[in-house]
Amino acid sequence: MAVAIAEGASSTTTSLTNNHLLVAVAVAVAVTVLGRSNYGRGRGRGRGRGRGRGPGNYQNQPHQGGGSGDPSLHPGSPPQAWGNQPPPPQLTSPGPVAGRGVWTGRPWGPFLSSPSPSPSTSPSPSSVQPLSPPQNQPHQGGGSGDPSLHPGSPPQVWGNQPPPPQLTSPGPVAGRGVWTGRPWGPFLSSPSTSPSSSSSPSPSSVQPLSPPQKPPKQSADELGVQKLKISEQEALPSSPLREENQIQPMRRPHEVRRSPINPITLLVNHFPVKFDPERTINHYHVDVKLGDKTVRKSDMPLIKEKLFSGDPWFQNIKAAYDGDKNIFSSVHLPQGQFKVEFYGGEEIKSGLYMFTIKFVNELMLSKLNDYMTGGLPDIPRDILHGMDLFMQENPSRRRISLGRSFYSLEYRKEYELGYGFSAGTGFQESLKPTSQGLALCLDYSAVAIPDPVTVLDFLNVHLDDGVAGLKKSRQLANDALEGLKVTVTHRRTKQKYTIAGLTTEVARDSSFEVRDPEGKNPPEEIRLVKYFKDKWGQDIMYPDLPCLELGTQKKSNKVPLEFCVLVEGQRYPRERLPNCAATWLKNLSVTKPYIRMKAIDEMVRAEDGPCGPLTRDFRIEVDTNMTKVVGRVIGAPLLKLGIPPTLRVDGAKCQWNLVGRTLVDGKTIVRWALLDFTHGDSERFQADTFVYNLQHRCKKLGIKMAKPMLSRVTRVDEFSCVDELEKLLGEVVQRCWKLQMIVCVMTKPDPRYKYLKWVSETRIGVVTQCCCSKSANSGKDQYFANLCLKINAKLGGSNFELAREDPHFDIGEHVMFIGADVNHPGPKNVSCPSIAAVVGTVNWPAANRYAARVGPQEHRREQIINFGAMCLDLVKTYARLNNIKPKRIVVFRDGVSEAQFVMVLNKELLDLRRVFYINGYQPKITVVVAQKRHQTRLFVEDEFDNGMPDNVPPGTVVDTTIVHPRDYDFYLCSHYGSIGTSKPTHYHVLLDENSFTSDDLQRLIYEMCFTYVRCTKPVSLVPPVYYADRVAYRGRMFQEVLMRNPTLASSATSSDKIFYTVHPHLKDTMFFV
Repeated sequence: MAVAIAEGASSTTTSLTNNHLLVAVAVAVAVTVLGRSNYGRGRGRGRGRGRGRGPGNYQNQPHQGGGSGDPSLHPGSPPQAWGNQPPPPQLTSPGPVAGRGVWTGRPWGPFLSSPSPSPSTSPSPSSVQPLSPPQNQPHQGGGSGDPSLHPGSPPQVWGNQPPPPQLTSPGPVAGRGVWTGRPWGPFLSSPSTSPSSSSSPSPSSVQPLSPPQKPPKQSADELGVQKLKISEQEALPSSPLREENQIQPMRRPHEVRRSPINPITLLVNHFPVKFDPERTINHYHVDVKLGDKTVRKSDMPLIKEKLFSGDPWFQNIKAAYDGDKNIFSSVHLPQGQFKVEFYGGEEIKSGLYMFTIKFVNELMLSKLNDYMTGGLPDIPRDILHGMDLFMQENPSRRRISLGRSFYSLEYRKEYELGYGFSAGTGFQESLKPTSQGLALCLDYSAVAIPDPVTVLDFLNVHLDDGVAGLKKSRQLANDALEGLKVTVTHRRTKQKYTIAGLTTEVARDSSFEVRDPEGKNPPEEIRLVKYFKDKWGQDIMYPDLPCLELGTQKKSNKVPLEFCVLVEGQRYPRERLPNCAATWLKNLSVTKPYIRMKAIDEMVRAEDGPCGPLTRDFRIEVDTNMTKVVGRVIGAPLLKLGIPPTLRVDGAKCQWNLVGRTLVDGKTIVRWALLDFTHGDSERFQADTFVYNLQHRCKKLGIKMAKPMLSRVTRVDEFSCVDELEKLLGEVVQRCWKLQMIVCVMTKPDPRYKYLKWVSETRIGVVTQCCCSKSANSGKDQYFANLCLKINAKLGGSNFELAREDPHFDIGEHVMFIGADVNHPGPKNVSCPSIAAVVGTVNWPAANRYAARVGPQEHRREQIINFGAMCLDLVKTYARLNNIKPKRIVVFRDGVSEAQFVMVLNKELLDLRRVFYINGYQPKITVVVAQKRHQTRLFVEDEFDNGMPDNVPPGTVVDTTIVHPRDYDFYLCSHYGSIGTSKPTHYHVLLDENSFTSDDLQRLIYEMCFTYVRCTKPVSLVPPVYYADRVAYRGRMFQEVLMRNPTLASSATSSDKIFYTVHPHLKDTMFFV
């Protein structure tokens, strides 16, 4: 049988050269004997002997070898850069493909045409039909056998996609092949190949595929907006690109920069750092175990400290520890497993801990120097992390260490916030590679810290009525205590416990179950009062108060309040502070520039600052003078209004008022309702006065507003669940046909506000505007002007626009601006989904109206999974409203760190392009990341420079000295800082297909900050990001509504997308402002 097949195989290769003949015969025999691969199912079944890696580097895409066979590829296929590339050449195969063949590409289904071999003979190699190339799908080699398609392959469907182009090979391609090519989409023309031939084509006969065709200009009817389908399934993961072939952030363009207009001399809190590039850092991995029990991360520094101070192997050794898995040292450390024993009465749980140290790598500081001078492509993050820990070692020993921030041990003597809290002041620091070299960025910081007193004393000052009012203020006390750490006084241990909450019953009624350790007796129920008396000899003095549950909800211990003491030096969340304490802390945080500058100078020079013995031993020198840099001030734009048509903005503060002016497009409000939820409250709502003031202010701004069709008085506490609230709003909508808006007035911010928003925006489909009765009754003109701005924007009006056309864009080439953000649950939440939000402009050239899409995704996942689908839906909306698709798209991404830039480019961007290409759409894309969570601050060197005695003026931009040594970034302060020190936004340009100059892009972003609809001044963050953040937070509110309502939770989970779907009447409006 094998001989017959070999003869058949050899007869088909008569037109080959002698060398090819020998290879083809040998391969055909091996293929037939070892089995044949089933490409229809995607996995070869035979195994071949791999003997090398194929050499192909096809259009900058990896082709990894690994099996036996002729490794030749088309000799004329040069490597090309990633981007808008021409399609790959055809490769036709004259014979079987050998090696281990595992096809993990797309199941092409009905798009593959299988050959029709004769039933009596095996198909000849030349009769094999050309395979279609994977569109960004991997093709991994790995099996010997007949590469012919399995004739019985069932058709499969992969999304709503057109057939892919075909790929043909000039000869047997060997090796383990991984094709990670670009998702070419439907723009490649398939070659017209003969179904079969007596001989295989020679390599010289290979023809290139047709280049991508630019989609023809379409009319409104031809746009097929309604036919753009978004797959219901999750977005497909991108191909597993090799590290060296990932898309990297673009480098700073080399531009001939003219002399800066409006230069300004600045001081920046970046302190140059010098280091010895000949030195090395020893990196070690740490593992700590206590039998089979989990060791808390907060305990690990104590274990390390006891080992290094008590074990003779580690005496006099200085090392920097990150409190988790990494230790860095300038000398070699002993390796192996070390025993560290803690006894009862110490700060952590008693037991024998095993502390394992393993050498990882020797880090040469010369690599960091090479990176900053351009000799190394990727930043050596491990070296930077090690040096950062060296800088933190001194303050972590002599200050309260909270993450990357360090606060004074004498915080209780500095500032009292009241309600059981004090304010700690200190600094936060980080090392940054910059154009001037390595720099230490250090900034002033303030944090709230609970006083280290008993829980009883804390509640006595925290609650208005002290512990006597604990019964009626139980929820307030529970929220204040949850998550804090305490020690107990009835035991000798100093171990720290985390508060899970208050018990539902009082100490007198509390009991717990005790099990017999030997299992001989049944569990016994013991009263808590009796247990403390018998076991610890302690009488409970407050038996009518609840206890604390310490530990976790699943495994907690009940301890009376009087035996618990708050641990010293723990951070308290600012958002959970009482209003007065939060105001005091804010006043400490938002210091004036000269005060902040003085505090930073003192901290960088302090003995307990970042310049300690460890940095000096390692020859790290910090220049304690701030970096001087020359920035530029971009001029304010000309704004477009209704009457008068234009407005020249004041150049100093860049604020404007609307007295005697009207909006660009004021809407007409005829059908609206008013709901008064203040019935029975002390701050009663004055409805008639409010309606008069609102109508009067609307008229001045060019908004026509009639009287409400319905005015109803009720109480918000009557609506304990969303079903009752939905019933009320449903009745209002039914009585007022085609209702435009509902204005809801409450006495104060209420938790049911979230219920109201969820019901109105997902169930009812009517815009709501909420007000507090105190402000509504005040009659202040500024308050009603701001209220009118929000109402007009929600109803589709236009408040103000840019009067000057952007010189970079042709007004006929429509441009869409997209903003994207992800909102994550709180730090102690381990299950709730993250919320992804994407917004996009729907008008041009004003570009000031937005539509929004929001949805849940995997817990704490920063990558937006359905980014392409969400953007496609926004493009669909844009095309429906403008009868044309945008030709250019500028994406602003928020909330990602520099380490996640590659993820944005290789996951989110590729998903976006894939979805666009599948739908015949190829806009030019620019991707910009906006960061606000950084410590860089700008100070005017001369207080009276440029006429500004205080903060840097709006429009201040810095793109030299303190920016990244190679990447394309800049700092822009677009707002006027009336309180505290202005914080610039750090913008990173990751991709730019629209060919912006630095000046044009900076001006574009700055001028867009004037179009934020809620205020008459430029904001600190580009509006698409601002809006995306608001929409993501709105999605978080929806999730909280679900968690707090049992009826909803029983019918849906927090990850159900339908629960976050905005009503069709509102999804293309600015309901979120």
